[in-house]
Amino acid sequence: MKLNRILPFVPGVKAYAGTETEVVSIEYDSRKAEKGSLFVALRGSKSDGHKYINKASENGASAVLCEELPAENPFDAYIVVEDSTKAVEALSAPFYGNPSDGMALIGVTGTSGKTTVTTLIKEISESLGKKSGKIGTLGAYVGHEFIPTDNTTPIAPEMQRLLRTMADKGAEVVAMECSSHGLVLGRLSGCSFDCGVFTNIARDHLDFHKTEEAYFEAKMKLFTDFPKSSKKDFTAVVNRDDPKAADVIKRTAGKVRTFGIENKADYMAENIEMTVSGASFDLICSGGTYKTRTKLGGLFNVYNALTAIAVCVEVLGFAVADVVSVLSDAAPAAGRFESVGCADFGVIVDYAHTPDELENVLKSARPLTAGKLIAVFGCGGDRDKGKRPIMGKIVEDNADVAVVTSDNPRTEDPAAIIKDILAGMKSEHFAEVDRYEAIRKALEIARAGDIVVVAGKGHEDYQIFADRTIHFDDREVVLEILAETGK
Repeated sequence: MKLNRILPFVPGVKAYAGTETEVVSIEYDSRKAEKGSLFVALRGSKSDGHKYINKASENGASAVLCEELPAENPFDAYIVVEDSTKAVEALSAPFYGNPSDGMALIGVTGTSGKTTVTTLIKEISESLGKKSGKIGTLGAYVGHEFIPTDNTTPIAPEMQRLLRTMADKGAEVVAMECSSHGLVLGRLSGCSFDCGVFTNIARDHLDFHKTEEAYFEAKMKLFTDFPKSSKKDFTAVVNRDDPKAADVIKRTAGKVRTFGIENKADYMAENIEMTVSGASFDLICSGGTYKTRTKLGGLFNVYNALTAIAVCVEVLGFAVADVVSVLSDAAPAAGRFESVGCADFGVIVDYAHTPDELENVLKSARPLTAGKLIAVFGCGGDRDKGKRPIMGKIVEDNADVAVVTSDNPRTEDPAAIIKDILAGMKSEHFAEVDRYEAIRKALEIARAGDIVVVAGKGHEDYQIFADRTIHFDDREVVLEILAETGK
């Protein structure tokens, strides 16, 4: 695409040159710039892309979009704008041919369940004949092909390039995690959604949003702003049991369908039976009752299954019976109530890292526990400190034995984080800074009939410290210690 064809999509243009220059990609990282790249100089919280304009030129970029040209400008082709961030948000989708226009795009937001719901939607739709993709915490997939991403919700140019790639590979359906950061920072600009899913809302990311109301309002953008900017018919699929459901339903700009267990909804689950490795229930919808099974354990995963069913029927147009049939074979998302092999006691690894998620996991594990419920958990550093004592109290109230340890301490002292957690706990509990040794302690304590929940990191295969990042996978550690101890 020539620069002169790009200009109409760019707001706040102040100056430009080299309009016949051909541009084939948009890059905001000067290290990735190459011949044919339009380098976009973004002003971020940690660095200013304007400092790397010369580096982008040295790496071969053909043009630059910026707010201010350097005194010695290395580019003959450029666009100078008032705001680079707003410009690239507006530019990215049309530059890559508005890829979401030609697919069913499902946006999933909420505090919990996003990864599992997007995984289920992808697996169900593929099993029923539609090539599908997903984007989120576990990276991006189209079919069985993995595409690494830097964020749960990639920034606008990366997102649109990713959607273009998926479209070119034949994706008819893409299920995407819509993080609160992504929604409020404009990373989803240009996305044309067919459906928005509201899983739930609970305390999270207050280090960024500051208040719970601001966090909720960030989520609401998917239901208020995006339907108005799309030519598609929009359907919201909403958790009727969440306290904020009425607000979401009232403010949604589009059709609404609901799911739930406690309150009357379009898709409901009754007669629920759970095990460590799955659940069964009666699905009540469309005037019928359908016997439903899933390999996903935990009550919260019954909600996730209901969500995926509602989307696949209401938005993708599949028959309820067909969706229920293939759901029984759908694999759980990595590190989400994942049962790790053990003979006489159970071990569950879960990503739960918020108070609400941790409580849900422990309450789901309790009825499966014949003996003691043992919880290993910590809290991340450089994040919301207020949730630490809250999570400590939740574990004290819901588990029989607690082992408090490190999560991703980042730049904070792990011992200080543990101290914050223990402030919410009245009785004595085990505290072990070394996460490996903490997991070992829990497994040594466990006896037949017990269940050990290792919470906080789930699928992650690393641990972040102030001066290094190491390989660390809770699932690998559990299996290694079990093998070592003969359990």
